[in-house]
Amino acid sequence: MLHLGVNIDHVATLRQARYATMLNSPNAEPILLEAARAAEHAGAYSITIHLRADRRHIQDEDVYLMKNKLRIKLNLEMGNTPDILAIALKVKPDFVCLVPESREEITTEGGLDVVTHHIALKETTQRLQANGTKVSFFVDPIPAHIEFACKCGADMIELHTGTFANHFDAERLEEVSRLKIAAEMAHQAGIQVNAGHGLTTRNVRDLFAVPHLAELNIGHSLVSRAISVGLVQSVEEMLEVMSEYSLGGAIA
Repeated sequence: MLHLGVNIDHVATLRQARYATMLNSPNAEPILLEAARAAEHAGAYSITIHLRADRRHIQDEDVYLMKNKLRIKLNLEMGNTPDILAIALKVKPDFVCLVPESREEITTEGGLDVVTHHIALKETTQRLQANGTKVSFFVDPIPAHIEFACKCGADMIELHTGTFANHFDAERLEEVSRLKIAAEMAHQAGIQVNAGHGLTTRNVRDLFAVPHLAELNIGHSLVSRAISVGLVQSVEEMLEVMSEYSLGGAIA
């Protein structure tokens, strides 16, 4: 069974647009926990939040709240920085997904350069794992990065599907081929294979050619659709399409 992690960052984006300096106001909305509970009710396996260095959407208190109140698993996306790592070590989320981070980007634009940063990534991975958190690397489907993710001891990889989502026809088929090779490499090494970025109900079936997928992490599309139909129906629609996938891998 292919599981769904629901990223609720953009629920927080809407809240921050008006209440960035008034988070404790009774008027502050939308309420992040309500969104998480709606996703849970609809069948989400986990909730993903990204605590960025610039705190553009998710705030420190959101991370603690999600960990204390969620009944499903918490996946914390984070850059490999000392202050965010310190929070992760205190909170002890179920999963951490280490991602590259640039203050200029609108959203995460590509995978980690695991080859260049493998020493620091391995140290962070070991600290998180010793603290009871499983670690995922957000990576492009590049064999060298899969190889070094293995060397760093990652429990999981999350394949960056942004290029897949933004290309069509022959170019998309070419990207699917790259994703298949990366998934096979990780699976053979005993690493769980997840995927995410830019996935929608319109394109996700094209990803089903990739074997060993265990979980998809999706946010923007679900929150966008929720404006029309609500988050419960939005998540249910995605899960219905995902139920067609028949090459899933083991879930952590």
